[in-house]
Amino acid sequence: MNLAYHSARLEGKIARAFYRAALPMIVRHRRHIARELPLDVFAYSGENTLPEQVASIRSFLAHAGRPKQFTVVSDGSYTAASIELLEKIDICVRVQKTRPVLPPELPDATRCYLTEHPTGKQLALLMSLPTNGPTLYTDSDVLFFPGAHELADLARKSSVSAFYQADYHFSGDERLVLDPAEKQSPTNTGFILLFRKLDWSRALERLRMLSGPPNFFTNQTVTHLCMHANGAVALDPGKFVLQLDDQFIYRDRYASASIAIRHYVNPVRHKFWTALAHQIFQ
Repeated sequence: MNLAYHSARLEGKIARAFYRAALPMIVRHRRHIARELPLDVFAYSGENTLPEQVASIRSFLAHAGRPKQFTVVSDGSYTAASIELLEKIDICVRVQKTRPVLPPELPDATRCYLTEHPTGKQLALLMSLPTNGPTLYTDSDVLFFPGAHELADLARKSSVSAFYQADYHFSGDERLVLDPAEKQSPTNTGFILLFRKLDWSRALERLRMLSGPPNFFTNQTVTHLCMHANGAVALDPGKFVLQLDDQFIYRDRYASASIAIRHYVNPVRHKFWTALAHQIFQ
């Protein structure tokens, strides 16, 4: 048995349970906000990830600053009590229960995917951004660190269409890929900074041609194809981290004051909570 790995998972589970139980008290404690940011932020989440969403927002406010607005788009499962709790975090936070506006004349199958499938709904949100100027999309399992102050400068680099988080390898729906070269420089949908509306036509055409139902990674592949079709640029993976190579050890190899974010995807989700606990008790 890997005691270090199982100890870290247990520690993360306990930290999350305590954090969830203390949420009403936590949101009443305002974080110090060092700067105002010239961008909007959107996240997409639901009741099952409420603790992560609260922690992610609070870490953003503490290390990046206050955006013009931080909008949490509900997947439909947030309760009235949870919505009230989220909106108590800061004056910039609001919860949106309505669906994003979709482009007209979409094929029925595509529209159904974007309105009914869990990851399709996330894709619909990404397609609707930006709303009014630079707009950041971030998953609820992204934790922000002191290096996130760099977002203030990134938000002003409007010479590119978008910045995206580089994935550590291609995690996608192979059915949408026509050439192996299209897998290069893989995109992760969990953290994207957009400066203007993107042309989704090429990616949506691949989606229309899909044989069989969409899977968990279909939205990420559509987004990956769109990012490259629009000349988007990958963020520095040393500062905007998505890695799994420390999954089976106790410590978090990447959590430090020098990084901007770490995206704690499912295999390393427990490290989200151990890293947060370390931030709290520093």
